[in-house]
Formats: sequence, structure tokens, C-alpha cells
Amino acid sequence: MLRQKITKNIANIILGSLLFIFLVQSYSYSHSGRTNTEGCHKDNKKNNYHCHSTKKNNNTKKNFSNFKIIDGDTIHFGKIKYRFSGIDAPEKKQTCLFEDKILFCGILATKALKEKISNSKITCIDEGVDRYNRIIGECFINNNESLSSFMVKNGYAFAYRKYSIKFIKEEEFAKKNSLGLWKMKFEYPWDYRKNN
Repeated sequence: MLRQKITKNIANIILGSLLFIFLVQSYSYSHSGRTNTEGCHKDNKKNNYHCHSTKKNNNTKKNFSNFKIIDGDTIHFGKIKYRFSGIDAPEKKQTCLFEDKILFCGILATKALKEKISNSKITCIDEGVDRYNRIIGECFINNNESLSSFMVKNGYAFAYRKYSIKFIKEEEFAKKNSLGLWKMKFEYPWDYRKNN
């Protein structure tokens, strides 16, 4: 009798353990690996990256009129720092080669964003927060004209495919038409940061 109870308990423990292992493996297959500091990771089923924002998405639009453009994908509104989601622009010290001339392509990207915004009011939608405590979001001018879309479509920023597929069509358009940095020899910003 005691032997049957022990055998039954061992069988239940083994079955429970197998069920637990199966559930853990099923979950880890679809969400394998750890998320990075932006809450993003590779989805093995779809073979792409997707993000889980560290904050709930706030679809409320925030309007700003006083701002400082830091570079081609970052704007500060006083102490509030915004990093455009889904794109990556060259760093300010980053150089490109155009007709045998070395240019600071990060400064070109910053200038393109400044000229686009000019004195417009900016509206932003929050999507999360990154490891530098910048708000990740998309910003707009002129009744919903995306600044991220503008920067990529004109060749001054790149679709940040590691985190988003949102601006790939804009990048393909800029590349096909040799716009902005696409008429130069350049290093992708993420490679530049890795190498410098």
C-alpha cells in the first residue's frame, strides 16, 4: 500500500515536471532570449524583432512648442527627452564620404530635421522609455506629418530594423532615389557606435 502511494506520487511529480518543462519550452520558443534595454527581443517563430515597451503605450498626443533638436533622431522639450522610435540617424561626429570630401553626416541629419521643423509645433505619441530615460515615441508636425518618416524617406536616417519594420518602405524609397546619405559612402549608425 505504501509502495503504491510512493509510486503514484513519483509518477505525479514526473508528469507535473514534464508538463512544466513543456509549457516553459513552448513559451520560450515564441519569446526566446532576454529582452534588451528597450524591451525588445527576437521572435524565433516570425524571425524578427519586436518590443515590449517598459511603459504602457500612451496614445495621448502631447503638444510641444519649445524644443531643442539634439540630432537627427532626438529632441528635448525642456527636461523631457524624446528619441524617435523605429529610426536611427547618424551620430554628430560620424563622417561620410561624398565625392572625395569628408562630411559630418550626423550634422547634416540634424540640420535636415531643424529645417523640416522650423518653427512648427510638435506633437508626440509616447511608446516607452529607453535605458537612458528618454521617451521613445513618434513625433509629428503639420497635422500628423511624421518626422521619423520624413527623415528616413529623405535619406537622413535609417529604418532601425532591429527594433521596428515601420519605416522600411521609406528607406527603400530613399535608397532607390539616392537621397540624403544614400548618395554617399557611409557607415550605419549602429555600426559606427559599435566600432567607436
